[in-house]
Amino acid sequence: MNFVAEIKVMPLKELLDPQGKAVLGGLANLGIKSITDVRIGKHIQLNLEAASIEEARIIAGEAAKKLLANPVMEEFTILISEPAN
Repeated sequence: MNFVAEIKVMPLKELLDPQGKAVLGGLANLGIKSITDVRIGKHIQLNLEAASIEEARIIAGEAAKKLLANPVMEEFTILISEPAN
C-alpha cells in the first residue's frame, strides 16, 4: 500500500532557536508586536510503500532518526496517511 508520512522536525524546547529569534525581531520591526515567540522547524513529506500503517510509521521513524532529525538538537513527530486519489 502507498502512504504519505509527514514529519515535523522542531528544535528542542530547551535550546535557543536563533532563526526563530531573528524572525521574532523582524516581526517586531514590522510593527507586529503581539507575537511572543517563534520556533522555526522543518516539514518533510515522504511517499512510501508499506504493508500497513504501522510499518509505514516504523519506516518513517527510522528515516527521521537516522537522517532527517538531529536527536541532540531536534525532536520530531510523524503523521501517516493514505494519499488522496
